[in-house]
Amino acid sequence: MTSTSTEPAATRLAATASWDAEADDALVCLAVRDETHDVKTFVLAPAEPRRFAYAPGQFLTFSFEIGAETIHRCYTISSAPTRPHALSITVKRVPGGPVSNWLHDTLKAGDTVRALGPMGDFSCFTHPAQKYLLLSGGSGVTPMMAMARTFHDLGQARDVAFVHSARSPADIVFRGELETMARLDPSFRFQAICEADGLGEAWTGPKGRLSLDILTQAVPDFREREVFVCGPKPYMDAVRLMLRDAGYDMARYHEESFDFGALPEAEQQAAAEAGRALDAETLAEADAAPAVRTFRVEFAKTRRALDCPEDSTVLDAARKAGIRLPSSCAKGLCGTCKSKVTKGTVAMTHAGGIRQREIDAGMALLCCSKPTSDLVVER
Repeated sequence: MTSTSTEPAATRLAATASWDAEADDALVCLAVRDETHDVKTFVLAPAEPRRFAYAPGQFLTFSFEIGAETIHRCYTISSAPTRPHALSITVKRVPGGPVSNWLHDTLKAGDTVRALGPMGDFSCFTHPAQKYLLLSGGSGVTPMMAMARTFHDLGQARDVAFVHSARSPADIVFRGELETMARLDPSFRFQAICEADGLGEAWTGPKGRLSLDILTQAVPDFREREVFVCGPKPYMDAVRLMLRDAGYDMARYHEESFDFGALPEAEQQAAAEAGRALDAETLAEADAAPAVRTFRVEFAKTRRALDCPEDSTVLDAARKAGIRLPSSCAKGLCGTCKSKVTKGTVAMTHAGGIRQREIDAGMALLCCSKPTSDLVVER
């Protein structure tokens, strides 16, 4: 018996139009896959078949409706653009994390989420080279996986060394796929480093944390490679210092992180400076400078308020006042700090992290918005 119906997979593969988040930001979850005991991959696609176009290493900013609140989070695309009919994000469950736990416990095939992007310049396409070193820790594996999958799918003759740090063998995300890629492609090398043995597996590879000795043994020519690094802030801080001390050319060093619990170094310094007394020279300069207007910013939900100078972003003023707001990139790109301004006006210079229709509806990115009047923010 011959069926006249069309296989849904064939319909999706036949799509020629590109997905445009400005026109339709809804993505349907097609599948949920367990990667490790606390890591899941979510396969997403538009309801109407469309093709995705992005550079490996880029991210999406999601708007999740959790309870009565809209929470914005960035997730790197872990799939490769060589398979454009669906994309994936891979998420580690974080104890107490409102979004990661909601995703793991709630999001299922058939559910819909909303996303903006793709965005970001952390990609091997942005920094082309013949030899790459991909260094990742924990869930920082996702952008590296997108890059590795892309080269593997295309059969490109690129010398890629991938060194991943995990707690135990059971925590190595994508382990089977990475080991298979290394077996099939002589130009691709994968090395995992584990801090400890697993419950059912004694780790026979390098043990402990990434060190110069381990890196030199795994990738002797690391100084000749374009380096990409992603992982928790302590991991990246340690890698950056290690490479700098080893004489690596830091102009070829690239890092990416969405660490929502840590302040960027520059902002930490700014916060520290804010608590210090002004010295005589600074006071003299302040007396000579034109007066800077200050506006009152009220946060409606938390019932907190602060004074924000007109030459400061709302996010900077909040942090100096000890008010923690969700943020990540601090340059108007990721959309994590997106908030509704219910009263007042701001001057905003963003880098793509907000849609025009959201601006028209009163939304603003607090990291790049400076007050032009008193404000009330729905936070």
